[in-house]
Amino acid sequence: MKFLKPNFWNKNSLIVFILLPFTLITRFLIFVKSFKNSYESNNPTICIGNIYLGGTGKTQLVIKINEILVKKYKTFVIKKYYQDQIDEQKLLAERTNLILPNKRLDGLKKIETSKKNIAIFDDGLQDKSIKYSLSIVCFSSISGVGNNKILPAGPLREDLSQLKNYNVAFINGKKNSELEKNIKFHNDKIKIFYGKYFLKNKFEFNLKSKYLAFCGLGTPENFFELLRNNKIKVAKKKIFPDHFDYKISDIKEIIEIAKKNKLKIITTEKDYVKIKKFKKFDIKFTKIDLLIDNNLDFKKYIFKNL
Repeated sequence: MKFLKPNFWNKNSLIVFILLPFTLITRFLIFVKSFKNSYESNNPTICIGNIYLGGTGKTQLVIKINEILVKKYKTFVIKKYYQDQIDEQKLLAERTNLILPNKRLDGLKKIETSKKNIAIFDDGLQDKSIKYSLSIVCFSSISGVGNNKILPAGPLREDLSQLKNYNVAFINGKKNSELEKNIKFHNDKIKIFYGKYFLKNKFEFNLKSKYLAFCGLGTPENFFELLRNNKIKVAKKKIFPDHFDYKISDIKEIIEIAKKNKLKIITTEKDYVKIKKFKKFDIKFTKIDLLIDNNLDFKKYIFKNL
């Protein structure tokens, strides 16, 4: 889904009040899904998803969990095919055994040839056709839960009461006690872990230079915070909708702005995979790794609960 998050998703306002009746549609669809028969595989299954729409770092967590499990299992990452999510699909295809079915259940049945196979789902917490061995819901410390309303009045794909169905909450970013409290209110047994991004190629950037930074992410603030934390000077920002399909005209416009202001250009790896098909431009991108706090405890928990 290509979208720019509206500002009213971050706070309560008149427009939120106007949209509240439309959240009944979302609630009805969730209610209908709850009656689906859930398939339980003999193979271990783990789902990494979100309740907050976009920008919670779930794909990086999928990659990290795949790295953890591949030493013991034959791992497969299953991501339902969406035409507008080519960026995430390319990243996952480079680093995992990726399956892109039209239905997640079809992807799961493909790997049930050996009990040593494990399915890691990128997204799918709201898909009730599968009963997962382990469910992880991701949050951004920056975004939290927004205005705490479900779509379209807020950024939540389902009510926070659904946290009772999940095993782990993974928070990407700095400690957020208020968010933890909110999560625990709805599920006091849920395990909470934190992680943060590490810039692996910091040496490629001139810290004396100034940059034009652009991205098409659900939570672009995560990208800009990464640059700020690594002392990369951003003089101009350009934000596109999440999963934006760049045209060469977009890139030429970015280059023109950078030239005019004597800036270098930087973007994310997720965005770069979509623009590298064009003529080679002098655009650098961030290569990141996800560092998990209490990494040993996290690994133990994953293995214990599969």
